[in-house]
Amino acid sequence: MALIRATMDEPDYDAPIELPIDGVLDLHTFAPRDVKELLPVYFEECLERGITQVRVIHGKGTGALRELVHAQLRKIPQVTHYQLAGESGGGWGATIVELAPR
Repeated sequence: MALIRATMDEPDYDAPIELPIDGVLDLHTFAPRDVKELLPVYFEECLERGITQVRVIHGKGTGALRELVHAQLRKIPQVTHYQLAGESGGGWGATIVELAPR
């Protein structure tokens, strides 16, 4: 399993954790301030493995994290398209991201 290093939001979890690169990125354990840096790194790792579709789970909540994710997606050159997931994929609590293949 391929891994990426990341830090968790909880103060007791400052040590890096290993994150699988499998095309599903669950942001629940990350601080919103980390999203800007995390997304392009994760996408780059996905592309290195031939993964061109990623499901980013941001949760439903107030929608603030979803808006932050979408704002970042508009800035990442590898992103060709994104949309909210269908009901079977998390509905408006997740976003499906299409990446330009290498």
